[in-house]
Amino acid sequence: MIQIDRVFKFYRTEGHTKIVLDHVSATFQSGRSYGLLGVNGAGKSTTLRLLAGTELPNSGRIRRSVRVSWPLGFAGGFHPLMSGRENVKFVARAYGEDPRRVLYFVEDFSELGDYIDAPVKTYSSGMMARLAFGLSMAIEFDCYLIDEITAVGDLRFQARCKAAFDERRKNADLIMVSHSMDTIRDYCDHGMVLVDGQLLQFPNVEQAIAAYNRLNR
Repeated sequence: MIQIDRVFKFYRTEGHTKIVLDHVSATFQSGRSYGLLGVNGAGKSTTLRLLAGTELPNSGRIRRSVRVSWPLGFAGGFHPLMSGRENVKFVARAYGEDPRRVLYFVEDFSELGDYIDAPVKTYSSGMMARLAFGLSMAIEFDCYLIDEITAVGDLRFQARCKAAFDERRKNADLIMVSHSMDTIRDYCDHGMVLVDGQLLQFPNVEQAIAAYNRLNR
């Protein structure tokens, strides 16, 4: 379970204040998978980073009673001057995992070859996504946060990603951001819509999609 308790999150840029979550309280129940919907700029990716703990709220609390992944599709946690290998080993240790096991999995899964020993700052976006996805699959979580990552690499690699992810889903929940409503329907049974700093909760995913579509008219 992940609980958001009166969370306030905003950014200030050039005299303008952008409110992402305006003293929001919500609960993501275990045993359910949620689609997080909203128009461009609503703050969906920021919300995922808050749920993951990779970004902090300005006020309020977020409680996690399960092991939560970082957002798949988000590679901001990698140190750009460290190699892929060094980053993988660092993350494995941080999560209490065997670095050798995790590294073996990531090397095999990501298919980066010798680039695993190159600085991450030299990676293309595709290579970064392969590294991030492979690392996410190497460590088991109770809840996976997904930020628009359903198409990494060529068709063969995409199929491999889907197979690995489907295996993880058997024992894990999801909170997913995607602009593809078909993807949301495939993976999620509940929905929330982020609009004007509020997180609207719906009892099923179809009602959430209908509300999102009304916002996009």
